[in-house]
Amino acid sequence: MLRPQGSVITTEFAVIGAGIAGASVAYELSATAPVVVLEREPHAGYHATGRSAALFSEIYGNTLVRALSRAGRRFLFEPPAGFTDGPLLVPRGVLYIANAGQRQSLEEFRRAPDVARDTRELPAAEGLRMVPILRESSLAHCAYEPAAMDVEAHGLHQGYLRGLRARGGRVLTHSAVESVRRTAQGWSIVAGTATIEARVLINAAGAWADELAQLAGVRPIGIEPKRRTALLLQPPAGLAVERWPMVIDIDETFYFKPDAGKLLLSPADETPSAPCDAQPEDLDVAIAVDRFENATTVSVDRVTHSWAGLRTFVADRSPVAGFDPDDQAFFWLVGQGGYGFQTAPALSRVAAALALGREVDSDIREQGVAAEALSPARLNPARYGV
Repeated sequence: MLRPQGSVITTEFAVIGAGIAGASVAYELSATAPVVVLEREPHAGYHATGRSAALFSEIYGNTLVRALSRAGRRFLFEPPAGFTDGPLLVPRGVLYIANAGQRQSLEEFRRAPDVARDTRELPAAEGLRMVPILRESSLAHCAYEPAAMDVEAHGLHQGYLRGLRARGGRVLTHSAVESVRRTAQGWSIVAGTATIEARVLINAAGAWADELAQLAGVRPIGIEPKRRTALLLQPPAGLAVERWPMVIDIDETFYFKPDAGKLLLSPADETPSAPCDAQPEDLDVAIAVDRFENATTVSVDRVTHSWAGLRTFVADRSPVAGFDPDDQAFFWLVGQGGYGFQTAPALSRVAAALALGREVDSDIREQGVAAEALSPARLNPARYGV
């Protein structure tokens, strides 16, 4: 049980950040230990989590990301009883398109055995049948991934938070971390109106993760926040777009997908940014529209809505989950990039196991996920000898 002591709360784990990373690991930890989640914003998921396109694809991302996605598949298809009111995955499919000059990119993409297994090349006419607004010149070559799904992002995120609370965990919003002090027992964290005394601090602060580490006296690991822009467009009149697949340019210079009767479009930008409440830039919106118009027969008259979010990476673009090599009470859970939702079910289980000093579950290891590949020590091999 959590033990309030006036304005002091003692707990085993203090998780900083209530986005999908923080919410999911807190849920997993709360099955066996007391957990408090601290969120600086008025509600959980305000930043990257609330602005994600949320696709589930077992071939999207690097080798480690794909392995984590495969390992979390069962949870998304068969969540625990009461976790959510509806399905967490909705059929979507992805159409990867390549113009005449991008043939090599498509071939390289499909060279990986798992990608070749899960996609099939289509004649251009079939791609046009699926998405009739595409120009023939933009899909001289195309491949289709039928198993890709939309993630019900709100349902997954809220399921984790609801399950956490049901297990006795707490989420404190309006609780920006003001100070972090190392103690003999762990950490004393001042956030909002509360002081949290915790044995382990779990850093799931996204773009602010290095700032939090410095506040705690821990060496930063090189978090790289990158802005991504998205916008909504009205589809052409008379076209039912709901069943269209997501369309991704094979060099990922843009993508679009149906979204609540509209089309969600992104230029797939990765603009370096300081940690902030990211806002869309007019130039990025214009680039997205230009690329969309060049690839389709649609002339965009109006952008319904636009926004931006920060996707965070480290140097090798794989997630980080593990205790800091210099402080075994400071745990990193960061760097998910744009893959937070599809990796959350497996990555949260890995992180919880490591934080509790347990072995990673065999079903996850069988997919090729090794704790060493996620460890923050890998980012400084000269210092830590890995």
